[in-house]
Amino acid sequence: MAVTSMANSSIRDFQKFNGMNMFNNLGFPISYLVVGGGGGASSGGGGAGGYRSNAGTSGGGASSESALSLASGVYSVTVGAGGAGQNSESAPGTPGVSSVFGTITTVGGGSGGQIDADDASAGGSGGGAAISSSGTYVAKAGTVGQGFAGGANNTASPLPSGGGGGAGAVGVTGTGSVSGAGGAGVSSSITGSAVTRAGGGGGGGRAGISSAGAGGAGGGGAGNNASGAGVAGTENTGGGGGGGYQAYVGGAGGSGVVIFSLPTQAIVTFSGGVTQTSAVVGANRVYTVTATSTTSETVTIA
Repeated sequence: MAVTSMANSSIRDFQKFNGMNMFNNLGFPISYLVVGGGGGASSGGGGAGGYRSNAGTSGGGASSESALSLASGVYSVTVGAGGAGQNSESAPGTPGVSSVFGTITTVGGGSGGQIDADDASAGGSGGGAAISSSGTYVAKAGTVGQGFAGGANNTASPLPSGGGGGAGAVGVTGTGSVSGAGGAGVSSSITGSAVTRAGGGGGGGRAGISSAGAGGAGGGGAGNNASGAGVAGTENTGGGGGGGYQAYVGGAGGSGVVIFSLPTQAIVTFSGGVTQTSAVVGANRVYTVTATSTTSETVTIA
């Protein structure tokens, strides 16, 4: 009995060693989803953070990215913060911050514009244009392979603003009495369940005159037209902030996220400033990094 037990143990050890040796020679196959921080809003909605994945569709209408293998080593990891919302009459929103996983970088979402100024910005997905009677502001671009453009404003009364772009759709241009909705995000099942992320923020409205835009599916914040601030984008989705009512603050963008999976045989450790969780899905362990305290954090794979 003891001999049989020892034999079985030796076989398991050999199989584990053989599997690890294969990964050391060829690298670990990695699936990833990296989303940048969402853009902050002002009057126009904030754009969603850039969205890249090799485990399903990427943002901006792009297909899945190429297969990735990583050798044992140390790799950078950063979760981009969402941009701050700003007073809709005095400043544009703040763009979101890029997220990083090794060589994979996604651009933060573009900022929503302030009233009567063409100052929304491009980003992972572009920010939405503000309420204005003086001019129609062109949509701000998203980044190729990461997200779509924001929506334009409309100078016809009652002056609706534009929604921020999403990873899965363009931000809507304000039309009639309704400010533009944020563009929709993209769904991924990398964690084992389908979750939509990187929706754009809705444009802000004017109380009793124009309706605010809805937030885009995937964490985009809704705009406000009832004497109040726009709704913030959802944390760890990269959703854009919703536009604020006149003289009120637009919503902040939601923080981004870094998700990756690799075979359970891999030993993965993180530097001290990383907040993460993990779960086994099939033959892989999936790591979800939700925050990094500095831009110098790392993950070690062995």
